[in-house]
Formats: sequence, structure tokens, C-alpha cells
Amino acid sequence: MVLDSLGASLKSALQKLANAGKVDKEVIDEVVKDIQRAMIQADVNVKLVMRLSGRIRERALTEAPPPGMDSREHVLRIVYAELVNIIGKATPVALEPQTIMMVGLQGSGKTTTTAKLARYFARKGLKPAVICADTYRPGAYDQLSQLCAKLGVTFYGERDNKDAVAIVRNGLRETAKYDVRIVDTAGRHALETGLIKEMKDIAALANFTHRFLVLDAAIGQQASEQAKAFNDAVGITGVIITKLDGTAKGGGALSAVSDTNTSIAFIGVGETPEGLERFDPDGFISRLLGMGDLKALVEKANEVLSQKDVNVEKMMSGRFTLNDMYAQLEAINKMGPLKQIMSMLPLGGLGANITDDVYKMTQDKLLSYRIIMDSMTEAEKEDPKLIGSSRIMRIARGSGRSPEDVRELLKYHKMMQKAMKGMKGGPGRANLKKLMKQMNIK
Repeated sequence: MVLDSLGASLKSALQKLANAGKVDKEVIDEVVKDIQRAMIQADVNVKLVMRLSGRIRERALTEAPPPGMDSREHVLRIVYAELVNIIGKATPVALEPQTIMMVGLQGSGKTTTTAKLARYFARKGLKPAVICADTYRPGAYDQLSQLCAKLGVTFYGERDNKDAVAIVRNGLRETAKYDVRIVDTAGRHALETGLIKEMKDIAALANFTHRFLVLDAAIGQQASEQAKAFNDAVGITGVIITKLDGTAKGGGALSAVSDTNTSIAFIGVGETPEGLERFDPDGFISRLLGMGDLKALVEKANEVLSQKDVNVEKMMSGRFTLNDMYAQLEAINKMGPLKQIMSMLPLGGLGANITDDVYKMTQDKLLSYRIIMDSMTEAEKEDPKLIGSSRIMRIARGSGRSPEDVRELLKYHKMMQKAMKGMKGGPGRANLKKLMKQMNIK
């Protein structure tokens, strides 16, 4: 999950609120101190932390709960609202023709993010092209061209040309027919005069729709200085924060946005090409506090799943076969890492408290189930009742798994089948169909 340590610390602070006999000034002060400690440990700017905690304390002590809401829910709502408020609004990114300039420090993950951003637009039905303007870093041309080739994205570069401005000028002309054109500039320190001039010259070549600053989540307190300098140089329109799932110090990059006249556009949450998400402040804070982010889950499902992947009518018919379960596992695999998907579900904090070892075990278990089912006949997958002791032994030998593993799979299937039958004709059917409608899966 994004910022595991910060999320765990915030949930621990709010748990004190839930366990308190009554919500008074002493409890509120204790919760606020815990929030301060959690935010500072995550490298959030101290001034921002003090402003946040002051607002929470003031509102919690002076505002009366709305009708129908108890004091605990009221304070939780205040904490949620103020956390969203310090992050600010998300950068609007329209799904229409546009040109984008990528800038950032060397090592921030800018080149990889450029390819991921192109992939994002391609999944949305637009035709992207990437222009390599990094003439300083050895291997930049090869890295970006290989990433684009892997993703099926058009790439433009001039391997032996050291004039980045000329490359961009030529690239914009050659890619004029494409919907989205993304220029990957050289990574630089924001105070390097020569590279800053090159960046300004590139920015002057076109009326760029967006000039995105890519920040590594681990940069910490240095993020503010860098963000200000890049913003002064080319006028940043949005920030992309990378590696948010791999550091406890991402608060520095998050709070740096408040020092510029911009906001967060995307966050990087994984190594896969799909590991880039549109930033939504409400969903981000909700996920951070263990409340899930169904909006992001629906968007991700809508991008990668189809009726073939999830046939709701068949699932709800009461005849839930191993083939249906196999399709479910494949759908989960398409949507990305299980930990990322779990963080989007409102699990009351459960998802965030599951350790990495448990997630890995779960991922391995899903893989094992798929391998076992690959060793079954179609008749067996359609009617698991056919699978007796002799067939279990054959399936185990064919899949390289133990008979106990095969029996565990069959037990899991029965449990899933029972759950589906229980939803047949009940309120669960309507809720599931409503969610599928949101996902455009009919």
C-alpha cells in the first residue's frame, strides 16, 4: 500500500479515538500529538504539520457534531477532511490531444514514468508518442526505446544527436499526427544553470499542455527546494510522485506540492506498466486510513476487465464452476499486484495490516491454484464433483503439487460456490450488478 508506515501510524492514532470512553480535550490532544508524530516521521514539512494539527484541534474542540453523527465520527471526519485539505486538489488531466513535458532530478524515475504515462493514455483509447530528449545520461535512449517497444508505444529519438532542443523540434514535427506527445527531458539538479537553460528552451518550442515534475517519494525535505526551482524555471502544471509504495518518507514529496502553485497529477505505486494512478485526494487519504478507494478500483477494473473476464449472470446463476473461479483469478492477475488491489477495498484497516509475507503467500497461492487447474480436464473444471481420489492423485502429479493442495483448491471452490449461491436473488446480486455497471461490465 501507499505509505504503509504513515498509514499504520495514523490508524493507530485514530484507534485511540475509537477506544476512548468519551471524546474530551485530553483524548483530542493525545490523538493530535500522535498525528503530528506520524506526519513528521514521514518527512511532511513541519510548518505544514503544525498548521494541520492546529486546524484539527481547533475544529474538534469547537465544532458541534452534525445531527446523527457522534463525537468520534465527527473528529474522524475532521481529520479526514483536513488531511485532504493539505494535499490540495488533483491536477486535472483531460483525455484529449495534448503535449506534455517531463522534468525532474536524475534518478527520480522520470524515464520509466514517461513510458507508464504513455501506457495510461493508450489504455484510455488515445494514441501516444514519446520523444527522447535526454542526451546526457548514457543509456537513456535505449532504455526509453525498449520500454516503448515493450508497451507498443511510438518512440522518437536521435541517438547520435546531442542537441536536445533540435531533437524535440524534429520530434514534435514527426509525431504531429499523434493524440498525446510526451517529451522526456534530461534529469538534472534544479540549480544547474546550463541544463535549466536547455529546459527553458525546450519549453519554449511548443505550447505544452502540461509540464510535469517527477519527484521520487524518498527525496524527503529536499523536495520543497527542488519543486520551487523547477516551478520558477518552466512553470510546473502538475507533480508526479514515484515509488510511493516503497518508502516511509513520501510525506516530503507530498508536502512539497504545497510550496508551488500546482498539485499532484499522478502517483507511482508499482513497477508494472500499470503502476501509475491518477491522483485523487479523497481516495488517497481514504486508502491511507484503511477505508479503501472503490473509485480507483472501478477505474482500474474498467481499464483491464471485460464481460469475458467477469460474467456476472453466470456467476449469479448458482452454477459456479472451476472455470468461473479460474476466470476470477485471471481477472485479479490482470488488475495488478494483490496488495495494491487490497488497499482499494474498504477493509476497516485489514488490508493495510496484512504483512508483505502474507501478501506474497497469497500471491503464491493464487499461482498454485491456476497451475493445478491447468492440469485438469475441461469436464473436471466444469463439474468438480467428478474429481475423486484417483483424479486428485493424477492432478497432483500433473501439476507438481501435493494431493493436499488439490483438496484445498476444491475446498476453496466449494466455499466460493456457496457464497455465490447465497447471493442468488438476494440484495448482494443487486449490489454486485450495480458495481459491474459502474465498471461498464454487463
